[in-house]
Amino acid sequence: MTTIRDIAQKAGVSITTASYVLNNTGNISEATRQRVLQAADELNYHPNAHARHLKKVRTRNIGVFISRFGGAFYEDILEGIHSVILDTDYELLVCPESRSPRRMLLHRQVDGAIVFDSKVSSESLLKLASQRFPIVVLDRQLEKDFLLSILLDNAQGVREAFHHFYAQGLRRMVYVAGSPDSFDNAERARTFLYEAEQHGLHVPVVQGHFTEISGYEAAQSVLHSDPLPEAVFCANDQMAIGFLRAMRERGLRAPEDIAVAGFDDIPLSRYMQPTLSTVGASRFDWGATATRQLIDFLETGAIFRPCRIPTHFIARQSSQK
Repeated sequence: MTTIRDIAQKAGVSITTASYVLNNTGNISEATRQRVLQAADELNYHPNAHARHLKKVRTRNIGVFISRFGGAFYEDILEGIHSVILDTDYELLVCPESRSPRRMLLHRQVDGAIVFDSKVSSESLLKLASQRFPIVVLDRQLEKDFLLSILLDNAQGVREAFHHFYAQGLRRMVYVAGSPDSFDNAERARTFLYEAEQHGLHVPVVQGHFTEISGYEAAQSVLHSDPLPEAVFCANDQMAIGFLRAMRERGLRAPEDIAVAGFDDIPLSRYMQPTLSTVGASRFDWGATATRQLIDFLETGAIFRPCRIPTHFIARQSSQK
C-alpha cells in the first residue's frame, strides 16, 4: 500500500510537506504542491485510505463534475439529478470545470461521483473507480468495474436525421463536426458518414467546436462551395444556429436553399425562425438515471446496468422541403 512516505520520496520533499499538501494545510508553494499531487497521482495514492477517513464510512455526499452551469442543456441534467436526490438523505456537491475537481476526488469528500467534464481525465477516473468509490460518466465510454457509462443513443437520432434528408431527395450533404475530443461528436459523425456511405454518398466534414461562432465560421467555407450543399447536419444546435445566421447574411433561406438540422433540442430551437430541426433526448432522464443507479449501488450494492438514453429526430421548418 502506498504511504505518505512513498509520496514524499518520489516528490523529493519531507513527509511533513507531503502531509500538508495532501491534507490541504500549511503554507506550501504552488510548484511544490503540484509536484506532490503529481507523485500521489502516479502512485495511485488515495487519502481516504488514511486512518482519519476510515473512521468515517460515508459522507452522504454525491459529487457532480460538470462542464458548466449555464444553458438549458446542463440545467436539465442537473434537474434530473436533483429530482432523485430529493428523495434521499444525500447532498449534492457540484463542481464546475472552472474549479479543479482533483481535491474533492482524491480526498473522497463524496461517496460517489457523476462526471460530465472532459477536463477530468479518463486515466484519473479509471484509477479512482472502486467498490468504495463508484463513478458514473456521461461523456465517454470507459470499461472498468464500479465505473458506469450512461450515454445518449447518438446513432438512432442521427440515422433518423440522415434519412429525413435522403427521403426528400437531398444528396449533397455536409456534416459540421463538434469538438474533436468529444465522444458524442465522434459517434454522431461516424453514424452520419456511415449512412451516407451505405447510400453511395460522399459527405464532406467541416470542423466546428460546438459553439455558435464555430457554426457561423464553418458556414463561411461551406457557402463558398459550388454547387452549394442541399442539406447540412450540425453536431449540435448551437452550431446550426450559427450556420443559419451566416445563411441569412448571404440571403439564403432554410430549407428552400439548404436544409439544416442540429442536435440537442435546446429551447431556442423551437422558437427561432425558421424553427430548427434537431435530434432530441430527455436530459432530465439522463441525469435521473445516472443518479438512481449510483445511489442504488451505494445503498444496496446493486450492479451497474449500462444503458443508452433514447434519441429521436424532430422535423421542423429548417429542414422540411
